[in-house]
Amino acid sequence: MKVIVKPFAEITIKSRPVRRQFVRQLAKNIRTVLRDLDPELVVQGEWDNLELETRQSEPRLLAEMLERLRNTPGIAHCLEVHEYPLGDFDDIFDKCRLHFGAQLAGKVFAVRCKRSGKHPFSSVDVATHVGSRLRRECGAAGIDLKQPEVEVRFEVRYDRLLIEHARHVGIGGYPLGSIEQTLVLMSGGFDSTVASYQMMRRGLLTHFCFFNLGGRAHELGVMEVAHYLWEKFGRSHRVLFISVPFEEVVGEILQKVDNSHMGVVLKRMMLRAASRLAEELHIDALVTGEAISQVSSQTLPNLSVIDAVTDTLVLRPLIASHKQDIIDTATAIGTAEFAKNMPEYCGVISVNPTTRAKRGRVEHEETHFDMAVLERALERVRKVTIDKVIDELGEDLQIEEVSEALPGQIVLDIRHPDAAEDQPLALPGIEVQALPFYAVNNRFKALDANRQYLLYCDRGVMSRLHAHHLLSEGHANVRVYRPA
Repeated sequence: MKVIVKPFAEITIKSRPVRRQFVRQLAKNIRTVLRDLDPELVVQGEWDNLELETRQSEPRLLAEMLERLRNTPGIAHCLEVHEYPLGDFDDIFDKCRLHFGAQLAGKVFAVRCKRSGKHPFSSVDVATHVGSRLRRECGAAGIDLKQPEVEVRFEVRYDRLLIEHARHVGIGGYPLGSIEQTLVLMSGGFDSTVASYQMMRRGLLTHFCFFNLGGRAHELGVMEVAHYLWEKFGRSHRVLFISVPFEEVVGEILQKVDNSHMGVVLKRMMLRAASRLAEELHIDALVTGEAISQVSSQTLPNLSVIDAVTDTLVLRPLIASHKQDIIDTATAIGTAEFAKNMPEYCGVISVNPTTRAKRGRVEHEETHFDMAVLERALERVRKVTIDKVIDELGEDLQIEEVSEALPGQIVLDIRHPDAAEDQPLALPGIEVQALPFYAVNNRFKALDANRQYLLYCDRGVMSRLHAHHLLSEGHANVRVYRPA
């Protein structure tokens, strides 16, 4: 398979040195993203597009390669092409008829031709010749350049003819690693996951910072969605998942801060901690999922007071977004189901939260807060590279595993729905139910408590994590299914 990668349009209007730098970074990222699927992948070109060539032929593997390319920042389109030596106009027509002739009968069509290099003809000359012969010889209903039913696309590139077989839309943006780094304050809900995606799509390396307010299930859920975002959109670079134990900070706020100001003070404590972490890691900006007036702490006066606690740049990519638009984006990128099933834990809920906080009043409330508590939280921060976060969580868990399911037991396939659909789990005589890992915590309690459940996933890591959590919650009818 040969693929032409077209970079994001904004890259092509950069100065020559910057454009070359961005395209080289994109090529490097593509090699990294696809290395495990094809170690011998050839990636060439460094100006207007990149050419990828693989000797792999297994359909499922090729589909996975295209899926990863579609979700790699910096790519506008991926074109599957057939390559031939450039012949005369009649030879170009023959090749186009070979690939498109059967699609044209009774259809209106258009010919789209691009040309690179020096030739004694123009792209219009070629398109006119090919289009007129296709219309006469393939039974087409006519030509319509504005609303064709079929598009015949090809490119004359120097001494080669590239006929487009399929076109895939990418996510655009800049290549990861071509610009700066950010630290996203990650709660795992709709807002923070979409904010993370938008930063990654823009080419910024995005590290994840989670403030654990006391919920173990919430931490696991955030780790899962952060890992999903990285694996889908950012796997060309390693980034960090940082977990900050904030239970003691919450307790101090509940005891020492006026009820109406607790939410604002909590956000200021998070920014203080995140700013320290960003400084240590030489990260240029913080990112939050806040939108104007979505909740009480997100009014303009409150945001101003919250930001006053740090000199670090705070970016809010969703600041003027509507909630439904955020939810729609989360659905499109695959984080909506994570957010819907994210275990909630909020230890700071003001009865009558202020919407017009005054800086002097907030600073007065913070004089009652023992800052040593915040220091202790920062001393206990855990940093793990995101590609290892799930594996390391499951390493030391001692969970009973079985290699064979028995009649009467139910195997819960907790893989992502895409994986379960691609490779269905079929066990003769055994009931198998699909329950995605991100929904286990919420939905397991609704299952029949008198049945025995075996959790299954590909590597056994997610199943051990969720089995351990369910057992700690008092569900004794859970084990892990690990077939030999």
